[in-house]
Amino acid sequence: MAELTPADLDLLTGPHYATVVTLNPDGTPHATVTWIDAADGHVLVNTAEGRRKARNLRRDPRAAVLVQADPYRWISITGTVVGAETGPEAEAHIDALSRRYDGRPWTPVEGQVRVRFRIRPDRIIRYG
Repeated sequence: MAELTPADLDLLTGPHYATVVTLNPDGTPHATVTWIDAADGHVLVNTAEGRRKARNLRRDPRAAVLVQADPYRWISITGTVVGAETGPEAEAHIDALSRRYDGRPWTPVEGQVRVRFRIRPDRIIRYG
């Protein structure tokens, strides 16, 4: 496991968007821009069950995450999903992310189940 530094945490817990890359069933990459977070040495990705990245991560736990503050300060993390939480934990997490990124509480979507994936960093590349 690669260790996240304080500078890494600044990027992961700041107002920066991430590109999360998962693997489709045929092996092709699937990249999405998303909100990002970190806690307890893990990268946290929150999404809705049934979305492509959730299906991909449940089938193949490998992921890559790129967070860029500017062209001269970024972090690239490859890792493995080591946990997934649904229910109140995932809903509280998406609410916290909504407040950070949008400045307002998250509005639940009827029938939507949120899931928070914990990604263990296996390799980290830093720039800046």
